[in-house]
Amino acid sequence: MSLLVRFTRALFAFSIILGDYLSQRYLTKLVAPRKLDPETGRRRRKRPQWLKERGDRVDERNAQRLLDTMLALRGVYIKLGQVLSIMGGFLPRVYIKKLSVLQDKVPPHPYDEVEAVFKRELERTPDQLYKSFEKEALAAASLGQVHVAYLQDGSKVAVKILYPGIREIIRIDMIIVRLAIRVYKWFVPLDSIENAYHSLVDLLERETDYLHEARCMKRMAQNFKDQDDILFPATVDELTTRDVLTMTFMEGVKITNFEAFEQLGIERKVVATRLIQAFYKQMFIDRFFHADPHPGNFLVQKGDDGRPRIVVLDFGAISEAKDNLIDGLLDVVQGMFSGEADKLVDGFLTMGFVAEGADRAALSQLTREYFGKLMKFKDRSPAAFLKQKPSELREAFGNPDVDLDDLRDLMKSVHYPDTWFYVERAIVLLFWLSATIDNTIDGVQVGFPYVLPLLMEHNRKAAEARAAREAAAKALAEQRGDLPGGALASS
Repeated sequence: MSLLVRFTRALFAFSIILGDYLSQRYLTKLVAPRKLDPETGRRRRKRPQWLKERGDRVDERNAQRLLDTMLALRGVYIKLGQVLSIMGGFLPRVYIKKLSVLQDKVPPHPYDEVEAVFKRELERTPDQLYKSFEKEALAAASLGQVHVAYLQDGSKVAVKILYPGIREIIRIDMIIVRLAIRVYKWFVPLDSIENAYHSLVDLLERETDYLHEARCMKRMAQNFKDQDDILFPATVDELTTRDVLTMTFMEGVKITNFEAFEQLGIERKVVATRLIQAFYKQMFIDRFFHADPHPGNFLVQKGDDGRPRIVVLDFGAISEAKDNLIDGLLDVVQGMFSGEADKLVDGFLTMGFVAEGADRAALSQLTREYFGKLMKFKDRSPAAFLKQKPSELREAFGNPDVDLDDLRDLMKSVHYPDTWFYVERAIVLLFWLSATIDNTIDGVQVGFPYVLPLLMEHNRKAAEARAAREAAAKALAEQRGDLPGGALASS
């Protein structure tokens, strides 16, 4: 598919969706104009039931249109659909349901394209660089594919190759996505969708730079050097470039292959527990975390001591979070663990979710009300929620029928913090994956007690290092005579 055809097809699909929503919007204004509510003193719409049902049908067919377009165009649109299916809280729920079926699996590119990448990047063919190179891809995704090869010494390696021309395809695709976002913001002026766009651009830049991925792989392996049950591949630097990544081949079974677990005698609860604990360490201690923890990025081995070992793969989406974001998130976790609503509110404020000039009192009340409902559930494991009746969950957490104009006013008070895109994506994916492995585990109950002593030790060392720096700076200032003590000494 040429870039022009791709551009035209995407633009046409988004135009059809836009036209459908514009017609619904104008019909709503005609049938249900905003009127003054004497109880609240605000102007509100009262939509008849048939108009609400028509709106639901509009959402349904446009969600399907968007899904069909993404499946046809693949590439960036698959990734965008995956992001929206996880983080699209600003979209109608039917979109989340439809887009959740997207899988980042595509047919591999032909071998001659792979060979061309090697000639351009390493000036030799795979057969010249490796003892042997399997021409059939082991796995393929939207941005690149993986082949098995063997080094000259016989070591087995995995070789990741970026598709030729993918950066230009991304550039064209993101122009369309940018236009679609600008139009969407006419309806809901939400900063989060704009920031999500910029984060997606940043993510794609990272995932199309294998030198960056190699650096992230080394850094994360260093962070876990003292934990022998969390494993990472090692890079082969002389066979790694921006478009080619060669790394040691890691054996293991997929982390959701539970039949293999049973055959190997591996306990699912142990795997889920260590996965959560490792993630908490990444997030709260290292503040350098895997932002794409889906099942394809983890393998499980059985160690010599019988314990399971988790192999971590794919480091293009590794992210480094800002301190205020993680400090605030820590307050949120503490609040959920202890049931302190004030901790939750403080955490969201620290994280930067409150926009300048926002109605802080209203947002604080909303936070307390929503999480207060969550606190009523003593057992917050996925299994416990699955046992609840749908009607009870809807009553506890269901969203009210909010008018679009009221939603616009509410969203003006919410700011989407920098790098939250990666944190939220990682948390949601990790929660889903751990629940798939063992749905009786409460991630907060497992992760927070594990990370608390590590966090205390981390903070102690940080405080000692800070005190040492301050003492050194003070001593230097005294030597230079910048402080009274230094002046007296020099006299």
